[in-house]
Amino acid sequence: MPRTYRSLARTPEFTPFFVAAALRVGASTVSGLALAVLVYGRTGSPLLAALGMFGPSFAQLLGATLLLSAADRLPPRAALAGLSAAGALATLLLCVPGLPLWAVFAVLLGQGLADSLAGGVRYGLLTEILPPGDYLPGRSLLAVCAGVTQIAGYALGGLLVAALSPRGALLAAAGLSAAAVVTVRFGLRRREPRASGRPSVAATWRGNAALLSDPARRTLYLALWVPNGLIVGCESLFVPYDAAHAGLLFAGAAAGMLAGDTVAGRCLPARLRARLAAPLRLLLAAPYLAFALEPGPVVATVTVALASVGYSAGLLMQERLVALLPEGTQGQALGLHSAGMLTLQGVCAALAGALAQYTSAAVAMTVLAAASVVVTLVLEPGLRTSRLRVHPSPSSVRGSAQ
Repeated sequence: MPRTYRSLARTPEFTPFFVAAALRVGASTVSGLALAVLVYGRTGSPLLAALGMFGPSFAQLLGATLLLSAADRLPPRAALAGLSAAGALATLLLCVPGLPLWAVFAVLLGQGLADSLAGGVRYGLLTEILPPGDYLPGRSLLAVCAGVTQIAGYALGGLLVAALSPRGALLAAAGLSAAAVVTVRFGLRRREPRASGRPSVAATWRGNAALLSDPARRTLYLALWVPNGLIVGCESLFVPYDAAHAGLLFAGAAAGMLAGDTVAGRCLPARLRARLAAPLRLLLAAPYLAFALEPGPVVATVTVALASVGYSAGLLMQERLVALLPEGTQGQALGLHSAGMLTLQGVCAALAGALAQYTSAAVAMTVLAAASVVVTLVLEPGLRTSRLRVHPSPSSVRGSAQ
């Protein structure tokens, strides 16, 4: 029987792991909002503002191609601490006055490469901290934490940008990353790598090819990546859509995601979870069609919050993906999921920015939402349980993803 959230918190090392993850989400949220405001203020470009906020996601594809074999071949505590330290240093670099835009995006590229590896290390480590069968409630709790942290982060980021400056908010984000380094270093115990051998590009390619070779697993990855990415593309236009209320829109999105993840992770019975994944993916996109009418800040925030409940479809699909992961590939499999999702988010943010550049933010958001609906409908036949041949067992839960 799944544990409660409170009992998970009593698991040794889960609390420092949880705190470190929350600090990294907070740092990313504050720095993303601050950088979007900074870049938009300098350039007036919706495209560059979207890339400033979601630019690191572009490097996820490169990281997934080159680095992911290291997720199972490095000592996890040292890897997480080092990657968090690199994030803090990169954020400090972005605070440098007069930093050329090409240098800003070069730093974001480096951040994305580090994040692509960190995702695999982090969620691979979670399968070691939690006993078999507890990964899904543990991942649900982390998703809830991310929602709460994003709400707080966007609120804090908006206050810091208004009270200080975008660079002041970036300094605060660097401090959050530094706190994550300390938490990992002193809160987690040293572990040996999960896999032997040296990390290499060839090993990464072989592992990714094996993970994507199965049609059922490949369809699940696409369903987890593409509809999500298109809606994040809509979110990347909140600043150009309504700069004065962008923080409110982001907070509404985080609140909706929090509500959905809480209900999906703890309240839905097993018989409903498989049935609700597709309707929730549709819910993620359909409300954004209302942006064709250019609603005001209150209606827009309610619309965004309702749509973001649909992000919980990702948690429901994890149970299907769990049974399809090969043993011994937790870090790379989870890293591939994270990297693919973030890559599509970056691609869709750029697409949204480009569309908004030549039309408007409202039109671009409407187009991407319609595309998300179409993708969900096209992929759904391949996601039926009978097609996926999913038969979860307790031992397979230890290799779950995302």
